[in-house]
Amino acid sequence: MFIENSEGLGKSKALLEKILNLDSIEGLSFLCNEFENETIFSTSFGLEDQAITHILSCENLNTSIFTIDTGRLFSETYTTWSNTIKRYSIAIKAYYPEAEMIQNWVEKNGPNAFYESIEQRKSCCEIRKVVPLKKALLGKKLWITGLRAEQSMNRNNLSILEWDNSNQIFKYHPLLNWTGEMLNAFILKNNIPYNPLHDKGYVSIGCAPCTRAIKSNEDFRTGRWWWEKNTNKECGLHKH
Repeated sequence: MFIENSEGLGKSKALLEKILNLDSIEGLSFLCNEFENETIFSTSFGLEDQAITHILSCENLNTSIFTIDTGRLFSETYTTWSNTIKRYSIAIKAYYPEAEMIQNWVEKNGPNAFYESIEQRKSCCEIRKVVPLKKALLGKKLWITGLRAEQSMNRNNLSILEWDNSNQIFKYHPLLNWTGEMLNAFILKNNIPYNPLHDKGYVSIGCAPCTRAIKSNEDFRTGRWWWEKNTNKECGLHKH
């Protein structure tokens, strides 16, 4: 049964009032209990996601964890994935693109057609990311993400809890108001495993062909789809 947009927004507002004055750990604990066995956390093994994984594990919160393996990730990302499982003794479910969809797209366009236009890039993201995401979220009521307001202009006006009408699910961003300094300090203090590419100037890490390191004076998202001139750089996982 789908919830109409107005009803979803109303429920988001009611829940938001209950967690507004809670810190990240308290908010996660409250919502994981509120949506017991119906919460899910998506990780791409970035710093934010590693911090949330650490909290979920240390607080023994009952939440499913998944990742999307697009088939074109960095080898360092796979290493971080393995290190995370070993460190926390947790299960991380992997979702993959539909093989036939990938095969048809590559046969028609070539393996690197995403460089040719924004439309082609978004088409590739849809197949490799968005379709698997919808499968992962199916049947869940709360989606925990690692979004932070500092990451892009599109995210600095987000609510810490929102209703995602396209996926019919509540989204909670426990680190939304964390600064980069707070995040880095938390990672170091707790000796949390992280992707070594972060030490090489990669701040937002996605597929290898679509990600580069950035300079100190460049915007957080500059390294993603770096050949595109537009500033609204999203892959479709988070639609605002």
